[in-house]
Amino acid sequence: MRKCRFLTAILSLVMTATLLCPAALALEQPELMAKAALLMDAKYDQVLYEKNADQRMVPASLTKVMTAMLVLDEVGTGRLRMDQVVTASSTFTKGLAANGSTQNIRAGEQMSLQDLLYCLLVPSANEAANILAETVDGSIEAFVERMNAKAAELGCEDTQFVNPHGLHHPDHYSTARDLYRIARKAMENELFRTIVSTKRYEVPATNMHETRVFYNTNALLVTWYYLDSYLYDKTIGIKTGTTDEGGYCLLSAAQDEEQYLISVVLDAPMIPLGNGRNDRRHFTESRELFRWGFDNFSRRQIVDTATPVAQVDVTLSTTDHVLVRPAAQLERTLPNDMDLSKVVQTVQLDCESIPAPVEEGQVLGKLLLTYEGEELGAVDLISVSAAERSGLLYRLHQVKTFFAHPIVRILTAIAVIAVVVLILRGILTPSRSSRYGSRRYSGRRNYRGRRR
Repeated sequence: MRKCRFLTAILSLVMTATLLCPAALALEQPELMAKAALLMDAKYDQVLYEKNADQRMVPASLTKVMTAMLVLDEVGTGRLRMDQVVTASSTFTKGLAANGSTQNIRAGEQMSLQDLLYCLLVPSANEAANILAETVDGSIEAFVERMNAKAAELGCEDTQFVNPHGLHHPDHYSTARDLYRIARKAMENELFRTIVSTKRYEVPATNMHETRVFYNTNALLVTWYYLDSYLYDKTIGIKTGTTDEGGYCLLSAAQDEEQYLISVVLDAPMIPLGNGRNDRRHFTESRELFRWGFDNFSRRQIVDTATPVAQVDVTLSTTDHVLVRPAAQLERTLPNDMDLSKVVQTVQLDCESIPAPVEEGQVLGKLLLTYEGEELGAVDLISVSAAERSGLLYRLHQVKTFFAHPIVRILTAIAVIAVVVLILRGILTPSRSSRYGSRRYSGRRNYRGRRR
C-alpha cells in the first residue's frame, strides 16, 4: 500500500508564488516622503503597503484615538453615559502646552461626555483628553496605566503612552503598525465611527461659554482649515496629529463598497508651494495610498473546496484510501494583475497512513499556498468520504498487535522453549518402568533355587 509523505507530499499545481505584502510583487509601489507609513486591508487585516511600519515614532494627537476608545469602553459597560454631565476639575491642565490645540475649556465648566468626546476627536482639544482621563479613572496617571494595558492587550509591542493627549514626551511613542491596531479596534465602535466621520459639530452653550462650532481637522473629510483641497470621497475618519517633534501625522480610514482600508502616515513634511499654499504631505500621501489600494487590489479566491488535491492511505478497511480536499475557500486581498496560475499548492499530510474508521470531513492535513517562496496562507485538508472499519481486518490486526508486543514475544519464546525441553526430555530420558522391568523378568527366569 502506498504511503503518504509525512510532512510534504508536494502537489505543484502551478509554478511560483506571491506574498500579501506587495514588496514581493511586481506592482509599482507609491513613493512617500513620510518617514513611516502603512496601508492595511482592515476588513481582513492584510498588509498592502508598509514603510518603516515597526519603527518607533512620535504619535502626537493620534494618541487621542486610544483615549476615546477607553472612554467609550466605559460607556459600553454602562459605568458612563454619553449624556452624563462632566465638570472640569482644577487639575485638568496638568502637562498641557499653551500653544496646543484647544477648545478653551475652563476649570469648573460643565459639558456632557458626548461633547467632550467631540472636542477630543474633531478639533483635537488637548484639555478634553485630560478631563476625560480624570472622569474615567480619577487621575491622569491611572488612566495612562489603563492606556498602556489596553495597548498590550491589542498586541502593541512598541507603544508606550505617557499622557492621554499626545503632546511630546521622549518616552511617549508608538509605531505605524501599533497605531493601526489601535485604530482598527476603535473603529469597531459605532459611536467612535460616528464622531471621527463628523465634519462639523456644535457644542451647546455651557455655564462658561457660548455655543461652540468647530470642524474636523482631517482634510480628507473637510477643507475648512486649508486653502487646498485634499478631499477624498471614500474617507470615513479617523484622526490628525501634529507636533514639532513628530511632524504631520494622519490615521485615516476609507471604504468602497466591501473594501475597507486603514492608512497610517507618520512624520510627513509640509512642502511650501508659494502664494501661501502648502502641500501637507500627510493628507496627500494618505489619499495617494487609498487610491493606490482601491485601484490595484481586490479580494480574490486562491483555493476552492470542490477539487480533491491528494489521497491518504487507509488501513483496517476494504477501502484502501480516501481523497482529501480543502476544508474552506481561501481568499486574499491581492493585486488585480497577479497571475493566480502561478500560486504553488503544497500538501502537508498529518500521517503516513490512517487506520479506519475515517469520518467524512475529518481533518487529515493542511494545504500551504505560496508565491515566489512567500506564504499566502494555509487551509485544512479534510476527507472527501468516509472509510468504515472491517471487523475481520481489525481482529486480525489486534492479534498481530498482541503478538508483536515485546513482553508477549518473550513469554511466547519462553513457552516454546519449555515445550521443546519437555519434548526432548521425553525422547532422551527412558521411563522408570523400562529401566527396571527387564531386570525383574530376567531374575525370575534365571532363578536356581531348590525345588519343593
